[in-house]
Amino acid sequence: MTTNVLVAYGTTNGSTAGIAEAVADVLRKEGLTVRTAPAATVKDLTEFDAVVVGGALYAGRWHKDARRFVRHHRRALQERPVWLFSSGPLDPSASERDISPAPGVRRTVLRLAARDHVTFGGCLEEGVEGRMARMILRSGKGGDFRDFARIADWAKQVAADVTAGSGG
Repeated sequence: MTTNVLVAYGTTNGSTAGIAEAVADVLRKEGLTVRTAPAATVKDLTEFDAVVVGGALYAGRWHKDARRFVRHHRRALQERPVWLFSSGPLDPSASERDISPAPGVRRTVLRLAARDHVTFGGCLEEGVEGRMARMILRSGKGGDFRDFARIADWAKQVAADVTAGSGG
C-alpha cells in the first residue's frame, strides 16, 4: 500500500520551506510518497493519508499561512495522522533542548490530536523580507540555526509512525 504524505508549510523567507523539504526527503527515502507545498496553495487533503505541517514562528505566533491551513482543513486533519513543527529560535537552543510549542501551536496540537510537535532552529540571513527581520539582522542576531541532523532524525520517526499506522 502506498502512503501519501503532505508536508505543508508557512514561511516568509524560505527557512521553513527548507526544513519542510528536508523532512520530505527523509520521508521519501523511507519509502513514502510525499508532496511538499506552501500551506496557502493546498486546496484539498483527500489524496493524503498523513500530513506534516510546519510554520515559522514570528513574535511567538505561527506563520499566518500555517494557522489558516489548519483552521481551513481542521476537519480533514482530524481524520488523519498529523505531525507539526515550528521553526524560529535564532540561537542553538532548539538543538540543545526540547522547546514547548507556542501557545497557539499548543492549541492546534490539542485540537488536531497531533502525533508530535517539535521546534527547530530558524534561519535569518541577508536579503530577508520585513522590517523586524532586517532589524534583527542589524542587531547581529541572525544566522542559520537549522539542525538538519535533528530534522532528519525527527522525520525518520515520523516515517516509522506513518508506516506502522498504515500496516506497511
